[in-house]
Amino acid sequence: MSVLVDALKDCGALQFGDFTLASGAKSKYYIDIKKASTNPKVLKLIAESMAEQLRTTDIKVDRIAGIVLGSIPLATALSLETGIPYVMVRKEKKDHGTGKMIEGVLNPGEKVLVVEDVITSAGSSVTSIGILRDAGAVVEDIFSVIDREAGGAEALKEIGVRFLPLVRASELLE
Repeated sequence: MSVLVDALKDCGALQFGDFTLASGAKSKYYIDIKKASTNPKVLKLIAESMAEQLRTTDIKVDRIAGIVLGSIPLATALSLETGIPYVMVRKEKKDHGTGKMIEGVLNPGEKVLVVEDVITSAGSSVTSIGILRDAGAVVEDIFSVIDREAGGAEALKEIGVRFLPLVRASELLE
């Protein structure tokens, strides 16, 4: 994955300073995946890497799920790369329109692969997986671009989900 690590560094996704993460944790580095996902070359590389991971792990899914907002470009790109349809999962219910938590077509019993940008504690991932499961989806696997190695893998294992990151923070920080 050194090509992906280099691409993430080259596009400016890795930043150093004092940051507060979505989990509330403090960090001396930040991974701005939006810099990567808004760069067509890096986004394509991420999608190709995730598609290759799907093939090599022999995971078969009916849908891909992206969580609003950060992982939607990743889900879209992976969908285009593989031909697998995707859905978008909201973090909170809208009070206008249809008010749905899941946008797109999702049929009960379908196997869904969740894709994420960065996983730290996996709190939002666990919540989104619950939303998908409540809608009848079977969620057994989650891919992410980055594993910050801060408890996310353990939290996902506790709910019976296999976590397959493309890059671990320790690799990015080498």
